Amino acid sequence: MKCRTKLTGVTLSALMAVSLFSAAGAENVKASSPGGEDGVFTIAYAPNESTTESADARNGLAEDLSEFLGCEVEEIQASDYNAIIEALRTGSADMAYMGSQALALGVERTELEPIVMKAEEGDPEKAIYHSVLIASSANEDINSIEDIKGKTMAFVDPDSTSGNLVPTAEIIQAFPDEELNSDMLHTNGDFFEAVSYSGSHQAGLQAVIKGDVDVVPISDQILASEIANGNAAEGDVKVIHESGAIPAEAMVVAEHVDQDTRDQLTEFLTSYDNEEYFTDVIKVPGARFIECDMSDYEEIIELNKIINDF
Repeated sequence: MKCRTKLTGVTLSALMAVSLFSAAGAENVKASSPGGEDGVFTIAYAPNESTTESADARNGLAEDLSEFLGCEVEEIQASDYNAIIEALRTGSADMAYMGSQALALGVERTELEPIVMKAEEGDPEKAIYHSVLIASSANEDINSIEDIKGKTMAFVDPDSTSGNLVPTAEIIQAFPDEELNSDMLHTNGDFFEAVSYSGSHQAGLQAVIKGDVDVVPISDQILASEIANGNAAEGDVKVIHESGAIPAEAMVVAEHVDQDTRDQLTEFLTSYDNEEYFTDVIKVPGARFIECDMSDYEEIIELNKIINDF
């Protein structure tokens, strides 16, 4: 089979609208080879990893993986995490890069499996990151998490770990006398004056800098990356709260991906050392992939059940 790599601008939402795969049929279609019946292995990325700046780096991994697997590798830009989960469920995607809350939501809908997770310097002890609440440095009224009541908030995405799940839990814990729940934090006027979703960590950061909202949660690694890349100045924002450790994002495979392909993917990803990919896509210079399994995400899965009443 002649291998080639192509980058498509089609969103997952549009792709799924015309998908010929069903949940029942996906296993039979895709299980025969890494590329399945159509000869294409598909990787889905969320908006945070689908920026214009990261396109070349994503394409580089696709080209390298295409050569390794011996089939075409295609990238799909997701509209959101729900679209990724649905694509994995229906067979429109074979592998995806996602945070731990998206993974926690995904296991409620399909038998996805994490195979590798990012780790700074490839060190298992550093396979973590944090959610930070930030405000504009010019805003003198907000200096800690206790100051955010009655302000305007833009969470990232309903399925974002550091942009929604973890900050929601941390805010509830910070205001025990308020008897808060997730719905109250996501309804205008209940706790915040107004609440919205930015769609991406980067968009939330810019919203705070521009003064469109008072507070946003963001991955500390993405914040550092945006400052390092010149998209924000260090003095533009201040961190008013930092969460506990969160298990790092993972590459997950869909239920229909056979064990031999999973083993090949794990071998490829754990030995992958393209620094451009880890800097521009993974947002952690010097990071590498290490093996992982579902046990690494058990605490987030349980937290997701509590916050979302599963």
